[in-house]
Amino acid sequence: MPFYKHYSFDLWLTLIKSNPAFKTERTKYFHAHYNSRKKTMEEVALVFRQVDLMVNAINEKTGKNIDADEMYLMVISIINDFSTEFQDVDTVALYMEMENLLLNNMPLLYNETSLTVLSELKSTGLSTINILSNTGFIKGITLRKVLGHLKLDEFLDFQLYSDELRLSKPNPEFFQLMLNTIDRVKHPQIELHEIIHVGDNPVADVKGAQAMGIHTLLINSNDLLISHLRS
Repeated sequence: MPFYKHYSFDLWLTLIKSNPAFKTERTKYFHAHYNSRKKTMEEVALVFRQVDLMVNAINEKTGKNIDADEMYLMVISIINDFSTEFQDVDTVALYMEMENLLLNNMPLLYNETSLTVLSELKSTGLSTINILSNTGFIKGITLRKVLGHLKLDEFLDFQLYSDELRLSKPNPEFFQLMLNTIDRVKHPQIELHEIIHVGDNPVADVKGAQAMGIHTLLINSNDLLISHLRS
């Protein structure tokens, strides 16, 4: 694979993955606190999965961003047979609970070679690296803490999250913002063919980046791993 001056990475299912214990604890919390209809644990877990898939599809279609707070209210509504009686929910306190659950059940590196590969790319002194990530139930402010804990942030020049910018991949505006944020001191004359975006999603990552003229690498959802960047 050729050398690139700038490497852009998706986050979820590209560099990190959920800790199964987090989803279990999150389900338990909603089952205990927002479950007036007495749904089973399995039913609550299914609602989370359905909302996650639905919102992800909507964000990819519109290029905008449905916020985590809205997603949690959707879950509460659906668990309670689409009730809209959630005016008393303290969404700030609820998100803090979810963040604490996540940080106590920290996401995992998707592949143990992730740190090594990023370190190798960064150690050349010739390349810069960013995160360009759609978010869902977990906000960018929390993901920054996660990347600090996992030591991934040491190799990153900047991080861009959909909830903070109200943009989602494959929206070309989101990719353009990434291009605009690349350090022009280090790369005063960088060209599109010298940039690559790496991710697991054929639509959000591959089609989105290719539409901008950026090289792409699809990993993890196919037969390639992040180590392919070495070849």
